[in-house]
Amino acid sequence: MVRVRFAPSPTGLLHIGNARMAVFNWLFARRHKGAFILRIEDTDVARSEKKYTNQLVEDLHWLGLTWQEGPDVGGQYGPYLQSERLPVYHDICQKFLNEGLAYRCYCTPEELEERRQIARLTGKPPRYDNRCRTLTDKQKKTFETSGLSFTIRFKVPEELLVFDDLIRGTCQFDMSLVGDFVIMRSDGTPSFHFAVAVDDTLMQITHVIRGEDHLSNTPCHILLFHALNRKPPQFAHLSLTMGADRTLLSKRHGAFSLSEYRKLGYLPEVLLNYMILLGWAPRDKKEKFKIDDVTNTFEIGTMSKASSVFDQQKLDWLSGQYIREADLERLTNLAIPYLQAAGFISTDENKIDRAQLRLMVDAVRNNISCMSQIVQEADIFFKDAVVSEKHVEFLSSEISQSVLLSFYRELQKLDALSPEIFKEALTAVQKETKVNGKGLYMPVRIALTGREHGPELYGIANILGISMCNKRIERFLLVKK
Repeated sequence: MVRVRFAPSPTGLLHIGNARMAVFNWLFARRHKGAFILRIEDTDVARSEKKYTNQLVEDLHWLGLTWQEGPDVGGQYGPYLQSERLPVYHDICQKFLNEGLAYRCYCTPEELEERRQIARLTGKPPRYDNRCRTLTDKQKKTFETSGLSFTIRFKVPEELLVFDDLIRGTCQFDMSLVGDFVIMRSDGTPSFHFAVAVDDTLMQITHVIRGEDHLSNTPCHILLFHALNRKPPQFAHLSLTMGADRTLLSKRHGAFSLSEYRKLGYLPEVLLNYMILLGWAPRDKKEKFKIDDVTNTFEIGTMSKASSVFDQQKLDWLSGQYIREADLERLTNLAIPYLQAAGFISTDENKIDRAQLRLMVDAVRNNISCMSQIVQEADIFFKDAVVSEKHVEFLSSEISQSVLLSFYRELQKLDALSPEIFKEALTAVQKETKVNGKGLYMPVRIALTGREHGPELYGIANILGISMCNKRIERFLLVKK
């Protein structure tokens, strides 16, 4: 059975680039009816925090991802927090020492850095020179009795290592350029290489799907799999996601953490859809789809080798498509916290006019790409229109005044207002003033909202009602009513 894993380090919030790796592992497991495992790599004690573990679990669940094994659900190959697996790493490390596959290294960080600098100056690869591999028994005893701290290094054979990547095809590495690498740090915690290989072995991972920045780590991991008497899993190294300037994705590109996108009010299905588009495209080339529509056609070998580009404008476009089609009641519920925080509606939900609120949400949904934007778009229903000097001049013109006065008089004839009645009133204004198009609609829009663009005018008037429309029009009438 296919078994894949997502193994983040809880040293910060989960960002789009890393979340994308989780999505493709999850999608691959679904495609092959396999298991998706969440493993937390928290051996970096200084930087790992439980709050980040809790947050990434919450964010992944919000995104719609589920896993069959993990720190929150358990499983037969646990524990799934690396910090709880230290005895396992120590036992296997000791086994490597006993079998002569690894050795103690007493080189200090200062000595290692000095040798790296010399290697660079002489045009050599800045690799470890393996000098502690050949220590005599006498030298070993001297170091042991001196009390010097040590790391444990794995012996790397000088060979050409070749493997097939599901995305990149045949890859080969000259291991003579690598040098013996650390598998256990001096503080007793495992290195990334060692912990990953041990965990992937014991958790019976069949496919490792991760970013191409790990491609150079793969040869070391394969050597460790062989030392563990395990056939290496199949590897697939995904291209990284870049900003529009072709540099690694960062916050300056508009790429926030998943938590921040949640706070802004993006729908989870939007983020899931968009992340799948970063490096892969459905056969029908559709950009908007439900996950079930692509699960059975996803093939990891068809993923692009080229870096994908994160495009905030495209994300917002896609998000707008989803919001336009979303269930109105769902959008209304999502809008309430933002409108409450802005002081527009009561914090007591029993005092909220939900019917009126649904009309507002429906009126502005075409103008927003995330739910937090509803505060800006819906403020026209809660605050008097703020009109610029340019708009005051426009509303003071003879044509605008004739339209506003005619519209105001039509409002006085009404006992109720609906989209249909509003359209009839404007038709009457058009007949009386002989003004058409923007000349007819724009004065009314600006007077009611202070803006040249926004929701459909008949919807705005319907929500404001006759009294509020009268009040807002009156502000700009310069002649007797």
